[in-house]
Amino acid sequence: MIKRISGLALSVALLCSCSKQKGFGPNYSAYNGGDVPISVQNAVGFRPDPTVTASVNGDSSITINMVLASTSGRTIKEITRVATSSSYAAIQSAGATGFYPVPVIPGNGTTVTFKTSLSVYHTVYPREAFKLNTELTNRFYFRITLDDGSVVYPTPTRVLVVN
Repeated sequence: MIKRISGLALSVALLCSCSKQKGFGPNYSAYNGGDVPISVQNAVGFRPDPTVTASVNGDSSITINMVLASTSGRTIKEITRVATSSSYAAIQSAGATGFYPVPVIPGNGTTVTFKTSLSVYHTVYPREAFKLNTELTNRFYFRITLDDGSVVYPTPTRVLVVN
């Protein structure tokens, strides 16, 4: 009985000592921070991330239209880096390799558009087979630089393959 009570007390003490951490780490506020929220205008759903579509029978384009809230008082200078991954770690890399093969994309006021295609994605991930009504394995992560030099990491965007 004493072992059971001491085990329960230890569990309670351990749980009480834990603090809930919001998001993906100590710098979570850098991801789509409250002062500069960026949303995906052409999202067709949230799974839970914003989701856009790409057609295997159409032009196969992947287009992600991002907009910065006008209340932020900032403008988008550029998409500095793009990564495709299943975690934020890739976009946080300080290295020069491992990023999606696109140049810096200039912003236009409070909007910026990222464009690629399923064929370009397939050159980066040749083993991935596109399946209808299925998301691509990797999400698109963006590092966006604002007019004041600050950096924002919006919520990643998923791509759903459609007919």
